[in-house]
Amino acid sequence: MLVERITVEFERDWLSVADICHYMDVSTFVVTRMLRSGALPGIKMGREWRIARSDFEDWLNAERFRSGAPGESGS
Repeated sequence: MLVERITVEFERDWLSVADICHYMDVSTFVVTRMLRSGALPGIKMGREWRIARSDFEDWLNAERFRSGAPGESGS
């Protein structure tokens, strides 16, 4: 079974921590901790983090497959 790739519907190419929090329904603490650790790719511009929409989509899909998405081999 083929699993459709997740795409994020934002008009901007660069997302803020607030955008990610809203999309994932998690706190800013969770997102900033992931950014600081390098688990979620992003760049810091001054005091604010920015995440490329394409990097966020790639990360979402990689995490889904890493965690054993339904329809993947071995599930």
